[in-house]
Amino acid sequence: MLVDVDLLFSYNGFIKTYSRSEVIFKEGDIPRFYYQVITGSVKLNHIGEDNKELIQSILREGQSVCELLSFIDDPFPVNAIAMSECTILKVPKPEFLQLLDEHHEAAIAVRKFIAQRLYHKFIMMQNNASKYSHVRIKGILEYFKSFTDDETPYSYEVPLTRKQLASITDLRIETVIRTVKKMESEKLLKIKKGKIYF
Repeated sequence: MLVDVDLLFSYNGFIKTYSRSEVIFKEGDIPRFYYQVITGSVKLNHIGEDNKELIQSILREGQSVCELLSFIDDPFPVNAIAMSECTILKVPKPEFLQLLDEHHEAAIAVRKFIAQRLYHKFIMMQNNASKYSHVRIKGILEYFKSFTDDETPYSYEVPLTRKQLASITDLRIETVIRTVKKMESEKLLKIKKGKIYF
């Protein structure tokens, strides 16, 4: 867990359960809480003018959701949607900031998490600017795997469908399917029962 659960509870944290596809917060909402995923997964997305979904991140157990907005008063630039039934620990923003002031280790962990996410976002954006589909896809897979501790080949089960990979990389789904098969033949990833392992 990014921040100790008992510590979050001691600062007026509480659990809320969300059903699959339920909105946790919407783009334009004012951040009022710190959110930490206890179980399940959450996607951050943006719906473009053409009604096309752009998935910006997928968060899992132990990770926080848009924690950087705890430090500013701007509205959310994305939607947070439950990808599965999930439980989220919510802490009111003022109490969360007080927690960070009073608990140095927690403040360091949050800052480090934000820095790692920004670092990998920069790399992901550079990869998404490539004209080569394999560079875009490999960049996304590296970004998501960066949140795990196991860096061995094929240890990470990618929690994305081919359609979601297309959404994130701004590629056509046919291009993603063809590129993933080519990457498998080059031993950059494995496919088992339709799932991608990177």
